Order: sequence, then C-alpha cells, then structure tokens
Amino acid sequence: MVKSASDLPRVLILHGIWNARSWVAPLAWRLRAEGFDAEVFGYDSVFGGPEAAIPRLIDHLQSSGGPIGLVGHSLGGVIALEALRQASDLPVPRVVCLGSPLRGSLTARNLASHPWSVHALGRSGPLLLSGCAAWQGPAQVGVVAGNVARGFGRLLARFDGESDGTVSVEETRLPGLADHCIVAASHTGLVFSADAARQAANFLRHGRFNHPEARETGTGTWAGARTDNGRAGAME
Repeated sequence: MVKSASDLPRVLILHGIWNARSWVAPLAWRLRAEGFDAEVFGYDSVFGGPEAAIPRLIDHLQSSGGPIGLVGHSLGGVIALEALRQASDLPVPRVVCLGSPLRGSLTARNLASHPWSVHALGRSGPLLLSGCAAWQGPAQVGVVAGNVARGFGRLLARFDGESDGTVSVEETRLPGLADHCIVAASHTGLVFSADAARQAANFLRHGRFNHPEARETGTGTWAGARTDNGRAGAME
C-alpha cells in the first residue's frame, strides 16, 4: 500500500547563501525517494539575512502541526540551529546540516576582509563569521561534511586538513553534535550527492549516520559523537 504524503515523515530543507529554493530541488527529490515528504523553505540570504529568515522559519515550524525534521545546506544549517536556539520548543526532533560552517567560516572572514567583497555576504555576514554556540538544545543535530576540495572557496581560503573547498571539516564539528560523517563531495556537490542524501535520511530516521567502519569493528558510532540526548528509532 502506497502511503499518502500526509503519512510520510516530513522534512523541511533550507538552502545556503546566494541560492534560491530551486537550488536544493535535487536534494528534495532524493529525500522524497527515501520516503520523506520534503518541502523547501526559501529566504533572502543577502538582503534579508537571518534576522528576517529566523522569525519566518519559527512561525512556519510552529504552524506545521507536528514533528518535522530540518535539513540545511551551508548557511541553511546555521539558520536552522539558530532558530531552534531561539525557540527550543519547536516540534523538530532532528536536524541535519550539510557542509554548514557551524563554528564560523574562514571563507566568509576572508571575503569580509576585502573592500571589494565585504558586501557579498550581506546581512548573513555576522552569523557566518561567528558560527553557533555549542549545541545544548533538545533536538539531535548531525552533520554531513564533504572532503572534495573544489569550488569558489579555494580562491579565498587555505584550510588545514580536509575541506569541501569552501568549508573545512573542522568548521563543521560543533560541540554537542549527536553524530558527524564525511562523504566524498564538494560544498556545492553535497546538494546533489546521493551519499549525502542517504546519510541525511538515516539520521532523520534513527538519530545516527551509517558508519560502515563502526559495523565492521563493533565500535558503534563516530568517536566524537554525543549520544546522551538521543531518541533512536522512527522520527517522532
């Protein structure tokens, strides 16, 4: 029996800076194929920024009528966490951030340091520069980071260690995460990656990513994971 959209677990997708709703359409399609009722939340990332987007997102989630997961690409993940920090009672059990600079962005800092590019970040600049405080909210948060260093960010930043070309893996490792994983994708490629979508779906359902090396060694989840606030099983 085929489930109707109203019977499927719901997820709301947030795009990153300089993008529109259509940018994350491939990710929405993949999550629908994984069995989710996926919709996209659009916002003006430059002229509106977080100050306008976060209250709208909170209102949207408060009127959603039940549990809904969040998936944010890049800035979208940072905005998702800030919304949950400001309104911790929102019906969001789990959040997946794809390549989000949760600890602040070196690429953004370098952009902001040049007079010819300082305005490119618009009203989202301060949040991208500062990142988020250590996560202590009730929602489980997982991060999918990329390690294929391609893209515009390579012209603006040199990273120590792995990166997706725009955001370093270390910039995604916010204290308080429930889980963290790395896939072979660039920053832009995370939106199109089948592996990233599968990992996001697994976390939304179970509160953890699929770690093949953990299954092989019997060691459980990622060694840096925080698991004391989790709710395993179906998203509820």
